[in-house]
Amino acid sequence: MKDALRKLFKNRTARILAVAAAALLLLLLCRAVFGATKAQDASVAQTAAEARLSSILSQIDGAGTVRAAIAEESGKPVSAVVFFDGPDGVLIRLRLTQAAAAALNIAENRVLVCPAEK
Repeated sequence: MKDALRKLFKNRTARILAVAAAALLLLLLCRAVFGATKAQDASVAQTAAEARLSSILSQIDGAGTVRAAIAEESGKPVSAVVFFDGPDGVLIRLRLTQAAAAALNIAENRVLVCPAEK
């Protein structure tokens, strides 16, 4: 058995594969120990401005349920991320982008609109 393992590890490819497998196991272990769960991610509370924007954007036809996150600097909004669970399409993304930018008084290129995970 020992001789077979020694022969196997004399091969450079076998050593590389063994190190890669060990690294993968270490990464998976770190993710299991330190990774966030969906329950932890969902527990982030919305601010009043985010709730207001989400409410406004939910009224757009086809958007479905909308959740927004607003980044602020010195108390003023500078960018936003919008998640929607309606059907994905260019027109709905454009409408959400324009509405969010107008509601926050920011440039449209500062708004990111993405479909929510289902």
